[in-house]
Amino acid sequence: MFDLDSWQEIFDTIRKNKLRTFLTGLSVASGIFILVILLGFGQGMQNGISKQFEQDATNRIFVWTQVTTKKYKGLNPGRSIQLKNEDYNYIDEVYEDELDARTGIYRVQGVTINFKKESGSYFIRGINSGYQKAENQMMLLGRYINYADVQSKNKVVVISSKIERELLNNVDNPLNEYLQLSGINFKIVGVYSDGGGEREENFVYIPISTAQSVFNGTGKISNMAFTLKPEESFDKAFEASKKFTTEIKQYLQQNHSVAPDDNSAINVHNMLDEAKRYYTLISSIAFFFWFVGICTIIAGVVGVSNIMLIIVKERTREIGIRKALGAKPWSIIGMIMQESIFVTTVAGFVGLFFSMGLLEIVGPNIQVDYILNPSVDLTIALTMVVLLIVAGAVAGFFPAWRAAHIQPIEALKDE
Repeated sequence: MFDLDSWQEIFDTIRKNKLRTFLTGLSVASGIFILVILLGFGQGMQNGISKQFEQDATNRIFVWTQVTTKKYKGLNPGRSIQLKNEDYNYIDEVYEDELDARTGIYRVQGVTINFKKESGSYFIRGINSGYQKAENQMMLLGRYINYADVQSKNKVVVISSKIERELLNNVDNPLNEYLQLSGINFKIVGVYSDGGGEREENFVYIPISTAQSVFNGTGKISNMAFTLKPEESFDKAFEASKKFTTEIKQYLQQNHSVAPDDNSAINVHNMLDEAKRYYTLISSIAFFFWFVGICTIIAGVVGVSNIMLIIVKERTREIGIRKALGAKPWSIIGMIMQESIFVTTVAGFVGLFFSMGLLEIVGPNIQVDYILNPSVDLTIALTMVVLLIVAGAVAGFFPAWRAAHIQPIEALKDE
């Protein structure tokens, strides 16, 4: 039941002790403010890292080669390792049931790309149809390189939206137009976009078989990329990818006579390794943020409890008179706790309002690598405030309990 007199007493006490109440509320509000800001930036880091992984499939496994650094089986170091179609075909056949997407990649260097009278400097990649999924590319027009293109060595090309703007001058329909790659006509069959942004859109893609045939690369592969089929959990996916990467590296080392401890000649990069490191780091940072924020709130709640103890001490004589006039212990407890809960609630919502407002205004404008749109779920924030109010009630209970058990005769003696 709403008791006007009790609320009047609370506001009278606050007016008499403005600075003390302000500092108490400030400690509580700052606790919520700091916790929400820290959680917001924790979420921003998670958003930013997730965005970084969007440019490629998160579970992509990339294979490339360099030169040997160790002598092995009578062969001297310094040999360049060249991947072959046979390497790709072996992995494709042996791990067919485990693979989701796969592609060989043949890089074509030093080729001029022309469209009518326009020319540009872009990169050419010969690929299999699985490249689109491995690179997480999206089609805007037409289609991607498919299995039939590779089998028939079709002279078709897929270009990016960036190249369409720069080289084709936004022609009405780029499909069925022709690009000249080193003077050879390739029909445009699709336009793609890449989640990695324009820096990932400086490539045109043609069938790998066509690239090997036309650009003197018969049987050669520059790189390979694979993705595995989804697993029930991240841990199972991580274990499956580790097993796969270990096995294909061992096969390639054996097939190309590379020493098992030569870590330079055959390179296998597992994106899940990187993802696991980042997400483990995020979890550790999130835990630290929660710890710092909660400690700050606890400090504020302890401050509220101390202030309530001071208030009880100052009002000892008043409490004695109330009890002498017949006030029940629970009415004394309620009087003290009501003030504690009121101060905590107001301060908590003030801290929440300012922190959420700051994230809403500043968050979308933050341009920092690995931090994107820091924000906090409103449900979590409100839950924190409710828990803070409960903590404020507990903080006020113990001083209130002490006040309720003051003997009237002792209280009336207090000066």
